[in-house]
Amino acid sequence: MTVTRFAVDLGTLPVALDLGGTFVFALSGATAGVKHRLDLFGVLVLSLVAASSGGVIRDLLIGAVPPAALADWRYIAVSLFAGVFTVYGHSLVDRLHHPVQLFDAAGLALFAVSGAHKALVFHLGPIQAALLGMLTGIGGGMVRDLLVAEVPAVLHAEVYAVAALIGAGVVVIGSWLGVPSAVATGVGALLCFGLRLVAMRRGWRLPVAGEPDASSGLHRR
Repeated sequence: MTVTRFAVDLGTLPVALDLGGTFVFALSGATAGVKHRLDLFGVLVLSLVAASSGGVIRDLLIGAVPPAALADWRYIAVSLFAGVFTVYGHSLVDRLHHPVQLFDAAGLALFAVSGAHKALVFHLGPIQAALLGMLTGIGGGMVRDLLVAEVPAVLHAEVYAVAALIGAGVVVIGSWLGVPSAVATGVGALLCFGLRLVAMRRGWRLPVAGEPDASSGLHRR
């Protein structure tokens, strides 16, 4: 099965993935806003930005204009709902262990595979599709962290962009092998999410500049 035929089989899958990623990234943005004691407006802004930045960057790069996050009211509605829910139901969200990191990992996985899917729909090559999937996954978290004056997680967190690249790569490889789109997407998202969670739990990270063992490759803290 060619990449083009694979893309035709997608149907509404990219939209579902995008909306799912939008919701969990909006939760991560809103949770970060609550953590930094922003007011309701500030939390909603952070929720919208975290949820839409990755998708907007992706759509602009591939010429899908206007970006889906701006053209489709569902994206804004989902982001605002997540923000309001986090503000007024923060006690429920806070029960999760490290909620920002958990939601961020889920959003990373969903956006990485949806970004790769959409890149294939627009006939990008396999390498470009995998890279665009990674960029879609990390974009929202980067903007969120910058707005709250934190170093973006992609620059220091345990196996962050690499996890997104692997998840997107599974989608691209699946398209080349003729694997059903739902299967490739599910495996890619689960692999990205699982790798990110394991990396956080075990402290896996890439070499850090200036450390004595920086040449030793992937290691634990």
